[in-house]
Amino acid sequence: MILTTTSTIEGRQVRTYLGIVTGEVIVGANIFSDIFASVRDIVGGRSGAYENALRDARHQALSELQAEAQDIGADAVIAIDLDYEVLGKTGSMLMVSASGTAVKLG
Repeated sequence: MILTTTSTIEGRQVRTYLGIVTGEVIVGANIFSDIFASVRDIVGGRSGAYENALRDARHQALSELQAEAQDIGADAVIAIDLDYEVLGKTGSMLMVSASGTAVKLG
């Protein structure tokens, strides 16, 4: 299945628009990751723990979006938008949402 942030797919025509599909993931940050990330923020450098959590959440959201599109018989999802939001009183939760338009290609 083709997943793209563009509204067209080069060399292919959209035959039918099947509707909007979504995938959402909410993950909590582990307290140990928070502590190590805070130390890295103080001394500089990248936070591998957060980068991995963000990458995994994005992959899960896109996987859910793709599964929803497959369930309705789509060949592709176009115009995908990824959104990130910090949730919770202390900002300890991360939400990643992916949405796009499921289509049948000609």
